[in-house]
Amino acid sequence: MKRGYATGEARKERILAAALLEFADNGYRGASLARIAERVELSQAGLLHHFKSKERLLVAVLDYRDELDQRRFGPGREGGADALRALADVVDHNARVPGLVQLFSVISGEAVTPGHPGHEWARRRYRRLRADVAASLRLGVERGEFRPGLDAEAHADRLIAMMDGLQTQWLIDPDQVDMAAIFRGYVEELIAALRPD
Repeated sequence: MKRGYATGEARKERILAAALLEFADNGYRGASLARIAERVELSQAGLLHHFKSKERLLVAVLDYRDELDQRRFGPGREGGADALRALADVVDHNARVPGLVQLFSVISGEAVTPGHPGHEWARRRYRRLRADVAASLRLGVERGEFRPGLDAEAHADRLIAMMDGLQTQWLIDPDQVDMAAIFRGYVEELIAALRPD
């Protein structure tokens, strides 16, 4: 029983990795379930056994992408300045995977419409991200890294807006916008501004 579960989970992860590449290369509308199934040596029916529709697969892929970022950048960065620098590390990484950033931006833009398959995912993601960043800022206050009385939620909103806005500008004009350098500079300026007097 345990071995079958592990095999099923490994197969799901292979499907998600293949789908991530397919969505990144071709966007949601251009992505093909048949090509994803072929990449993981399944029939399309076999693929749909694990994910009942293209929409469900998309949401699972978006969650998977977030999980990969969490695995890559989350451990050992519990809060305070380290957590803010981890956000800059995510942006550095994103600068090396423009297809994934484009997919995220397109899906996020489309997801503003209620009823879109990514709408609830986007709402959950932004709520979680705002809460996590605000908690990191509050932890920085508790540790004495940041000054007391800062508005953690407002700073979290601004950090996320800066990340997303820079991503859009970078996708449109990558030769003129150094997303990673600008965001890291912003983070370092914020850390300096939030230090106790």
